[in-house]
Amino acid sequence: MTEALTKETFLTKVFDFEKNQEWQFNGELPAVVDFWAPWCGPCKMVGPVIDELSDEMKGQVNFYKVNTDVEQELASVFGIRSIPSLLFIPKEGKPMMAAGALPKNELKKVINENLLSKKIITLS
Repeated sequence: MTEALTKETFLTKVFDFEKNQEWQFNGELPAVVDFWAPWCGPCKMVGPVIDELSDEMKGQVNFYKVNTDVEQELASVFGIRSIPSLLFIPKEGKPMMAAGALPKNELKKVINENLLSKKIITLS
């Protein structure tokens, strides 16, 4: 199931922006963070999709939610201007942000291509 994050849990499970200037992911699995608010119509459409993907991809990707009304500091750290905004975090490398209510098939494609695909390196 999708886990709601506070600033404190975000600092330990995702990224401690108070201690690190450079991006340093703290998670064991790739992650998706849904920045949302209760009054946001498109967020209400994305929420159940995120919950479904959380169940389908259990053990592969962690899914988190951040209520931007409550966690305004987190929203400002990531420059959230519109919601829903989704932060896609690979195990290694820089995270990517996508704004707007993406349909489930698009979300799955982004997750599979950017968080779960293994880069195959051939030695010649």
